[in-house]
Amino acid sequence: MAKYLAQIIVMGAQVVGRAFARALRQEYAASQAAARARSRTDQQSAAASSISGMSLQEAQQILNISTLSPEEIQKNYEHLFKVNDKSVGGSFYLQSKVVRAKERLDEELGIQSQQQKQQAQQNMET
Repeated sequence: MAKYLAQIIVMGAQVVGRAFARALRQEYAASQAAARARSRTDQQSAAASSISGMSLQEAQQILNISTLSPEEIQKNYEHLFKVNDKSVGGSFYLQSKVVRAKERLDEELGIQSQQQKQQAQQNMET
């Protein structure tokens, strides 16, 4: 009787061990996929900064944005664009910086949207 009980315990431990190892492999694969996605996003963001000549932080400072909210970006953009209009005594240089800042933030929103779609696809596949 003790022999059978010992065999049952050993077999149970083996089953649990295999399940744990499989779960660990799946988690490792998911972690690697997430790291690759983050790396691509960071590269895309750096490329957008290079192309626009403006970093994300600089664009956020120009439009006085703390979080990337499309509504807040549009509202601040419209206000700053009107205030800096040359016809009301504003500066064309500042107005162009406002336009470039909005373009940079729109690009970042696009990158984040693309990343979220990729993550959703990966989540559906696993």
